[in-house]
Amino acid sequence: MTTVNISAQTSFNSVLKGWRKRKKLSQLDLALAAEVSQRHLSWLETGKSKPSREMVVRLAEALDVPLRDRNQILNLAGFANLYSERDLTEPAMEPVQQILQEILTHHEPYPAFVLDRNWNIKLKNDAAGILFEALGDPEKVWRDVGDTGEMNIALLTVHPNGLRKFISNWHDVGPPFVRRLKKEALDSGNTALIEKSRRLQDLAGEPELIESTHPDLLPVLPLEIDLGGPILTLCSVISTFGTAQDITANELRIEAFYPADEQTRRFFSE
Repeated sequence: MTTVNISAQTSFNSVLKGWRKRKKLSQLDLALAAEVSQRHLSWLETGKSKPSREMVVRLAEALDVPLRDRNQILNLAGFANLYSERDLTEPAMEPVQQILQEILTHHEPYPAFVLDRNWNIKLKNDAAGILFEALGDPEKVWRDVGDTGEMNIALLTVHPNGLRKFISNWHDVGPPFVRRLKKEALDSGNTALIEKSRRLQDLAGEPELIESTHPDLLPVLPLEIDLGGPILTLCSVISTFGTAQDITANELRIEAFYPADEQTRRFFSE
């Protein structure tokens, strides 16, 4: 699949055109979504016209560009950053931290994680720790995948020496999981993240399975984890902040797991 290397482009008009093509929109489609004339949009893409700050924001919103990349587009158009990026531990992010902790706590006794856009685990609840410990020493599992950075749920899942060896229905859940990672990376428009998703796909192996679809699609595809005795059957739900105006908050994902059968419910409830 050919991708548009938006990160490497250095002019407003080329980045704008790159995002439009990535979203598979015609000039008319984007013009209608942004409530601007197609002629004006064409002039912006060719560099004949210079956009106002308001126009840049309007086009970025119509294209659903991530906040991080909206700053890049603003900079290329000659404007300062609009969206801040704070570390999750900064005092200004305390309300966000409190919300995340409440969500994680309220989800007990079932596992939940807070992930960043690189799929690194930023926070987890006690039940997530119990799940990891049931699979062995989490630090040892992380060392077995050959990484020393932040614990990454995507790498842990697809690596043959990671959690994947406990997933009894990998041939069912592996392909849609890797396709989800690929889609998230492509939607981001970030070259480094796209390359990372490609490395994860290589680790997952069996490309013919990754590109295929299951013939009998279920409403929800459960994850089956074999503990050497009981098999835990879990389904996940991913949540995001709906009105985030900070880059860090905008990129966070909460993945919450729910039991899909009574045996799994008892495992976490006892």
